[in-house]
Amino acid sequence: MNEIYMILGVLVLFLVAIDLLWTTIWVDGGGGPVSRRLGKTCWYSLRKISRDNSKILRLSGPLILSLTLIMWILMLWGGWTLVFSADADSILLSQKKSPVSSWEERVYFVGFTVFTLGIGDYIPQKGFWQLMTTVATGSGMLFITLSVSYVVSVVSGVVQKRAFAKNITGQGNDWVSIVKRSWDGKSFRNIDLFLKDQSSQLTALTQQHKAYPILHYYHTQDKDQSSAVAVALLDEALTVYEFGIKEENKPNEVWIQEARSSVKDYLDTLHTVFFKPASNTPPSMDLTPLREDGLPVKSSQEFNIALSDLVKRRERLLGLVEADAWEWPHNEKHDSHGK
Repeated sequence: MNEIYMILGVLVLFLVAIDLLWTTIWVDGGGGPVSRRLGKTCWYSLRKISRDNSKILRLSGPLILSLTLIMWILMLWGGWTLVFSADADSILLSQKKSPVSSWEERVYFVGFTVFTLGIGDYIPQKGFWQLMTTVATGSGMLFITLSVSYVVSVVSGVVQKRAFAKNITGQGNDWVSIVKRSWDGKSFRNIDLFLKDQSSQLTALTQQHKAYPILHYYHTQDKDQSSAVAVALLDEALTVYEFGIKEENKPNEVWIQEARSSVKDYLDTLHTVFFKPASNTPPSMDLTPLREDGLPVKSSQEFNIALSDLVKRRERLLGLVEADAWEWPHNEKHDSHGK
């Protein structure tokens, strides 16, 4: 018995089991220790190589997912190969009943044992190694089941992530347009249902990011489908609704606070694994475009006082947008008011 091979094999199998289960079934895990580092390394490397080119970065999600699955396969395969290599007599030729002597034969035996249900040209030695073969086959079935479920869940999360973003950006590409569109001539109450729905969607998206951190790396070529940009837009609009609109005209306070709470939870979740607050503050918000269109806004002085308390929050939003390789959402026709 080669104890070194046995110990190394068990350690590799233990590591891949922890990483696989941590990543696929632990909702609050934030990804396994190996797959999490693999995702970060691939993402930052791809950003550096592509210089934040969205056409290239859109490949990051599928690439990281594929590499994660390949890594699990190789670790599972390699770990069991080391375990069976610990005993020179663990694998026998099915006809001659003589032990195999080459690494190629051991790798072949482990491959069809772990990833298929049949035994072909080789059989395990009776006793302990028959039991290990059964365990290896079971681990392969578990890997395939969890991997398929994980891929389906990730793809579903990506679709929901982009649908949420499109709902927000569909209202406007900057907070001025969103706020203007929600004004019905008397109040902003027609935005209440929209805020409620988006708050619910963002809460669900936050939970999916906790369960499947790889969602962070699914970049889209279309800025309108970026959830980071959408969250920034939504929160800027919420800031205006809460602090910039006169009390008698503002949307329902309950839905404003619920939406802002959903944004905070989203930022808290992604902040732990994906981004850091920006070193600078986003462009200042100016109510002049709204005031010029006759919307019932508060004085600039009153609004700016409230805005000064949101510096850290807005820096986190900017950090999120930049971590997703986008620029802060703005509209050129309103830039002159925000400078």
